[in-house]
Amino acid sequence: MSPSTPGELRALVETYLDELALTPELGTLEAPLRHGLGGKRVRPVLCLATGEAIGARAEDILPAAAAVELVHSFSLVHDDLPALDNDSERRGAPSVWAQFGEATAVLAGDALAAEAFRLALTYDSPAVARELVHATLAMIGGQQLDLEGGAELERLHALKTGALFEASIGCALAAAELPLAEQGPWRAFAAELGLLFQIVDDILDGDGYVKQVGETASRRLADEAAERAQARLAGIDADTGVLEEIVAGLAARTS
Repeated sequence: MSPSTPGELRALVETYLDELALTPELGTLEAPLRHGLGGKRVRPVLCLATGEAIGARAEDILPAAAAVELVHSFSLVHDDLPALDNDSERRGAPSVWAQFGEATAVLAGDALAAEAFRLALTYDSPAVARELVHATLAMIGGQQLDLEGGAELERLHALKTGALFEASIGCALAAAELPLAEQGPWRAFAAELGLLFQIVDDILDGDGYVKQVGETASRRLADEAAERAQARLAGIDADTGVLEEIVAGLAARTS
């Protein structure tokens, strides 16, 4: 069977999240939680594409992919809060706190994280959950560094952005039960991918690397990261065509 396209993988994620049965005890928190679940699904699509490249069925990787997306959504719900970024809008709609109130947004973010770990723990091995916990803690630590200010940009981005991108790949490796001895090239690819995404993000926002080295140099850094990511994929003995397409799309994105 030929690998799914990025569009087909995203459709799988959307359907899975739409049909995901949340913990009944959440009650009225379900509405703000689902409100916070919008997005382009970059991370779960990467997770599914990695799983398929290894030879796993996308359906078997879906809980891990959705767990990664739930953690990403949790981070955004909390980042938008007045105590952090104070953003009242996300993706052209009111942010969760602006729509439902600050206290509810805190609880909705907490619930998204808990639901993520619930999904990760549906696998027989704890490896998926372990991967996700590590990335979540790194992301939270990066946010604290950002609040304190003065952190080295590379370390800040590696924690805030890179850790969850690496988990997008790592959770697929864990769900597919790829032996640790074979994971090195995949993790090297994941590190380059997280860097690529962040540099392009900075170019689009005029922030981070752009403020540090300028837009032209940032574009060069992004192109170099994309080349390294593609080279890492080329060195992996697997059908990585879909992942190569995703890398090219991330490098060329304009929003």
